[in-house]
Amino acid sequence: MNPTYDIIVIGGGPGGYVAAIRAAQLGYKTACVETAATLGGTCLNVGCIPSKALLESTAFYEKIQYDSAAHGIGTGTATLDVATMIARKDDIVKQLTGGIAQLFKANGIDWLQGRGQLLAGKTVAITAADGSVSQTQATKAVILAVGSVPVDIPVAKMDGTHIISSNEALSLTAVPEHLGIIGAGVIGLELGSVWRAAGAEVTILEAVDDLLPMADRQLAREAQKHLKKQGLDIRLGAKVSKAEVQGGQVTVTYQDKNGEQQLSVNKLLVAVGRKPNTVGVIGAGCKVTLDARGYIEVDEHCATAEPGVYAIGDCVRGAMLAHKASEEGVMVAEIIDGQAGHIRYDLIPAIIYTHPEMAWLGQNEEQLKAAGIDYQKGDFPFAANGRAKALGAAEGFVKILCDSNTDEILGAHIIGPNASELIHELAVAMEYYAASEDIACTMHAHPTLAEAIHEAALAVEGRAIHKANPKKRP
Repeated sequence: MNPTYDIIVIGGGPGGYVAAIRAAQLGYKTACVETAATLGGTCLNVGCIPSKALLESTAFYEKIQYDSAAHGIGTGTATLDVATMIARKDDIVKQLTGGIAQLFKANGIDWLQGRGQLLAGKTVAITAADGSVSQTQATKAVILAVGSVPVDIPVAKMDGTHIISSNEALSLTAVPEHLGIIGAGVIGLELGSVWRAAGAEVTILEAVDDLLPMADRQLAREAQKHLKKQGLDIRLGAKVSKAEVQGGQVTVTYQDKNGEQQLSVNKLLVAVGRKPNTVGVIGAGCKVTLDARGYIEVDEHCATAEPGVYAIGDCVRGAMLAHKASEEGVMVAEIIDGQAGHIRYDLIPAIIYTHPEMAWLGQNEEQLKAAGIDYQKGDFPFAANGRAKALGAAEGFVKILCDSNTDEILGAHIIGPNASELIHELAVAMEYYAASEDIACTMHAHPTLAEAIHEAALAVEGRAIHKANPKKRP
């Protein structure tokens, strides 16, 4: 079979569509196989984008309710129209997914709708919605970008109505009186924040004893303090053993340090994580292998054991993040083109869009201590930042961790206003192996939130201006 395409990408999410666009830019005849009726994958359709749209709507609603009076603004009684809020979210999703379709046309990329399966000899079978194989395409290279799906747990089987996944939680037609959530990770905290701000009572059950164990402990403690103050009931060390639906209510049984407990809620969101969407993707005769958890095994350049076949994004090792998938897509397209691909996997920003926002990259204090690395830290509170005060968002801090001998920045941790944007100054600095002194010597405009980064860098050497320093140096 003569190849119709130089490159076929299986999956149209943030990894797949970016890989397809970059491949087309490099001059390759490219196709993208995607099952859904829209491009963009989980991120644009039922993940990153819709959740941020709802977070913005409910934060706006809450600000009108509780913060407007301090500005001398009278608003009367604020009400929330859930249908309008969901319609706004859907319209944003429609615009962005439609934009990707237009980018495919502009770059000459063919969208082959259906579920793709890799066969031997770099051949891709495309299965239609009715289960029939609609076409088979040979190609010179394949990029697997099949993404992930929510994890279903036996003790709380999702029915899509009472026990739901994040997909359904993004399109509820009414504010639940009491929302229960299993899992206090990124998804649980963000969607819990959405519906709490909308007026729901929210109880989150987390099996581990620490909130956000992957985060710096100081940041996690600060987050827990603010989330609790907002009204999120987060119960740590709570292991769910059963969830039963009866009379429109869900009764959740869980174990904690006090023994067996029960919780009755209107809706139960299962947010215990995601798993690779690799079932049925690899056909017979392929050398591509899966590990015990279903991830496609790849090397540091995302190459599988099958020559000319690569895998990227949520279906391979590493963080399940859209930006990581996109960068891998670019890297692989360029490697296929004979270029040197590059990703620093130690510098992938992690962000949680609660209020306040959280963002970090590099190593945290616990990791540095465990590795025996001698480090210094500088931190600065947003409570001492003029711009944060003016915004009425003075919670949290910036923390910078540096090597004691070289002053190279090893980790950056922010909790506070616009943390999702501020982290990128430090991301650029760390990509170029900058020292805290480099940031300390860089003029930052006033008044800005970014001044908190400048002050944290100064604080590494005990030179912060707008807070008392625990040590004094020239």
